[in-house]
Amino acid sequence: MGTVFSFDVRGGEPAAVRAAVDEAVAGLHRVDEVFSTYRADSQVSRLARGELTVGACVPEVAEVLELAVEAERVSDGWFSTSYRGRLDPTGIVKGWAVERAARRIAAAGATGVNVNGGGDVQVLGTPGAGRPWRVGVADPLRPGGLAAVVSAAAAELAVATSGTAERGAHIVDPRTGRSAVTDLVSVTVVAPRLIWADCWATAAFARGAREGLRWLESLDGVEALLVTAEDEVRCTGGLARWLG
Repeated sequence: MGTVFSFDVRGGEPAAVRAAVDEAVAGLHRVDEVFSTYRADSQVSRLARGELTVGACVPEVAEVLELAVEAERVSDGWFSTSYRGRLDPTGIVKGWAVERAARRIAAAGATGVNVNGGGDVQVLGTPGAGRPWRVGVADPLRPGGLAAVVSAAAAELAVATSGTAERGAHIVDPRTGRSAVTDLVSVTVVAPRLIWADCWATAAFARGAREGLRWLESLDGVEALLVTAEDEVRCTGGLARWLG
């Protein structure tokens, strides 16, 4: 997927957990083969060209596209898998794949799982000794610095960031098909599931600071930190309880 994945796994029977990690890694490679828009022979590329139907693809394609429909509905169209009229589900695939990998390892008996895919993190369980997971949020205006640290004390928590600091202007305004021009440089969303945290961060960034924050405040179980190009930090009302 053009990024780095890391795993921090605690507890469980070592052989079973090791096998689950190997399976999760292999699954991430398969996701890339199926969903990559950079591979001409991927099922998603062939689907976009009309060479395949959804029914002829592996079941995961239909699953992801159904989730994308829900993301588009909840975001009032600000999240979309259509790019200039062409199918492009990459905005939802990474979060879905990371979350799936984490759940696969937890199901094998691990008591604490932390999977990081390019800075987007899904944690399940705890690292042990009564301690929470701690997830750093990169400062988009000060390379190497942190804007905040999320203390993931819940048994299930995800942290996802969308913005321009790492990849430049890559988020598209679904209304125009062009790069989203907003007053934001990053949006970090904290929610139970990474698939939705990732989608909501992208949609909120495209909306801009004022509308993005208003919309995020309306979502149950979702908190966020937004940083503007003027170095102004805006947060949802309940974010403070996750910081530490």
